[in-house]
Amino acid sequence: MYSLYIDESCHLEHDRMPVMCIGYTKINTGQYAEIKQHIKELKLQHKSPTEVKWNNVSASRLPLYKALVDYFFATNIDFRCILVKYKDKLNHEQFNQGDHNNFYYKLIYFLLKSATNPPANQYNVYLDIKDTRGKERLNKIEEVLQHKYNGKSPFVFFQHIHSHENVLLQLTDLFIGAITFKARGLQEFENASKAKVELLRHIEEKSGYSLEEGTEPWETKFNIFDHQPKQAL
Repeated sequence: MYSLYIDESCHLEHDRMPVMCIGYTKINTGQYAEIKQHIKELKLQHKSPTEVKWNNVSASRLPLYKALVDYFFATNIDFRCILVKYKDKLNHEQFNQGDHNNFYYKLIYFLLKSATNPPANQYNVYLDIKDTRGKERLNKIEEVLQHKYNGKSPFVFFQHIHSHENVLLQLTDLFIGAITFKARGLQEFENASKAKVELLRHIEEKSGYSLEEGTEPWETKFNIFDHQPKQAL
């Protein structure tokens, strides 16, 4: 049994962001308490008890965030995401039945249905609460997956949780934040946060990948699927 903790960034259709990213961290379900305790100890060691998230990266918190990245790469926690580039070019009429929400559900399906998640296993899926339509979206995701797997979906449990209550959701937020930061080219700006740029480089060094590009499909530790919209004929 595995647990997947999903978060998303720039996911709204009309937020004027050129990219969006949805991803998860994955663990063996029985390891959560151990991981939670270790991250708590890292926070205490670095005297930074606040919620871990990309928007909180700063010079004072940088040592903690680097330590968290090092911890991730030293353990069997996995990460996978779909990075959608050129969001404004999405053709919902032709490919998504005219609806951005349908595109969102497709992304969830392709995020979860991967060679890195063999159907012989079972999975609990936790999503960060984003809005008042959360329960409706959760039910739809479960429905889509049951349909795709002919009623035998390996994704057996779904629940919304708050990111401030869950360290794995926070870790997901940190990684997808870094990926969208790089994909938007924000590291090139003169006023770019030096701490974020340094953490970005640290993640790239540890992963061996440039964060605005896709990884090999079979990559299990740190997997990025680079999705670029098809052009209408």
